[in-house]
Amino acid sequence: MTDAGDGPVTFDRYEHVAGPFFHGTKAAVAIGEELVPGFGSNFQDGRVSNNIYFTAVLETAVWGAELATSLAGLDERGHVYVVEPLGPFEDDPNVTDKRFPGNPTRSYRTPHPLRVVGEVEDWEGHSPEVLGAMLDSLARLREQGLDVIED
Repeated sequence: MTDAGDGPVTFDRYEHVAGPFFHGTKAAVAIGEELVPGFGSNFQDGRVSNNIYFTAVLETAVWGAELATSLAGLDERGHVYVVEPLGPFEDDPNVTDKRFPGNPTRSYRTPHPLRVVGEVEDWEGHSPEVLGAMLDSLARLREQGLDVIED
């Protein structure tokens, strides 16, 4: 659970992590608004998230935007926002050392708001084939009961 080899990112030890930070979503919000936990998960029906997730890797946020819109059955593109965490954060345990050794996706979570400070409008999405393969993989995990989210 590391950030660029600097050790685990915890609520007590996060200041060494540099942005910019990104959040990919289906939601359209204005610059200056705050994204907060307590809403339905994009990835599990009926689940309310106690945390809000973000990343320091643009590609990871692009996946978030694409998966959120696809799983919601939307034909729109989704949004990738530049965000500023307004409180302590930690490594996202759903990917750190579970799916990827360390934290190469530089994925984090926080129970505190994220302020939207900008939007990345020129991001490039994945091909329909690559996105479809990821959605199929998520569906298989769900069928096997392995789509567990630590929140």
